[in-house]
Amino acid sequence: MRILVQGAGVAGLTAAHELAGRGAEVLVVEKNPSIGGEASWRAGGMLAPFCERESGEQAVIALGQGAAEWWQAALPGLVTFNGTLVVAPPRDTAELRRFAARTERYSNHSADAIAALEPDLAGRFRAGLFFAEEAHLDPRQALEELHAKLTATGVRFRFGCTEAPQNERFDRVVDCTGMAARQHLPDLRGVRGEMLYLETREVTLARPVRLIHPRFPVYVIPRGGGRFMVGATMIESADDGPVTARSLMELLNAAYALHPAFGEARVVECSAGVRPAFPDNLPRVVEKDDTIFINGFFRHGFLMAPAFARKAADIVFADHPAKDRPHETCRQRAIA
Repeated sequence: MRILVQGAGVAGLTAAHELAGRGAEVLVVEKNPSIGGEASWRAGGMLAPFCERESGEQAVIALGQGAAEWWQAALPGLVTFNGTLVVAPPRDTAELRRFAARTERYSNHSADAIAALEPDLAGRFRAGLFFAEEAHLDPRQALEELHAKLTATGVRFRFGCTEAPQNERFDRVVDCTGMAARQHLPDLRGVRGEMLYLETREVTLARPVRLIHPRFPVYVIPRGGGRFMVGATMIESADDGPVTARSLMELLNAAYALHPAFGEARVVECSAGVRPAFPDNLPRVVEKDDTIFINGFFRHGFLMAPAFARKAADIVFADHPAKDRPHETCRQRAIA
């Protein structure tokens, strides 16, 4: 079986990993000159199915629960299993209760319990939620290490192009090109996300911390070496231009609200990307002729990509032709 994978983001690399692991000969083509540059490079990397249920459907839990184990098996040592802490200032206690009502598998934490988990947050928050079963990874490290592993195991890569060499033929094409596939998936839309990288030695965190925010969920994720990712906005727009002044101020204000030392942190990066999403904000595997589209990960790329890579590989290796099947949402496939 010879498979062409288009796109080397998290969807394309996880699909290539599943396909190659089952014995396929895989070529990955990527329009960028190297790994990185698209939405996957700017992701939070939170493997947090229970927290993400707050703004999603039950399928987020059903399809995301195995993600941490998949990544750990694929790249041992990559995943940090420290859980997720959700906090809120006293004025937003009602919002914290609403967050809890939409999620599961958490424990209520008092101020003392929060301080025991994150000493640098001692005395700053009276109540929080701790999701002990969740994990996180560094998306950039994950993409680079997965690329290196696939190359070492025989998967070929061609950067700076979108098509296979003219003299090569493939049994199937797996399209993981995000917003570039919109001409084939007309109900796909863009959701703009903006993020910052801050650097300071004055704050130490052991896990992602989510701060209840009036306009959007804000998270601060330790990346090591005194660096923290702060994200992310969710704006209904396909504009991939620079971070706006409003978003920059809101993200910085949120980081400062978590800990005042972030006010003196160095801003080492600020960038924006466009997340592909379907109307229900759930990913899909879509078949059209000999092409399988994996798309619509919204804010759940690293969380849901392993499950959908497996779904696509199942289709490729099915015993019967897989052509012209109707579109199926992840909800329909999960029930099936």
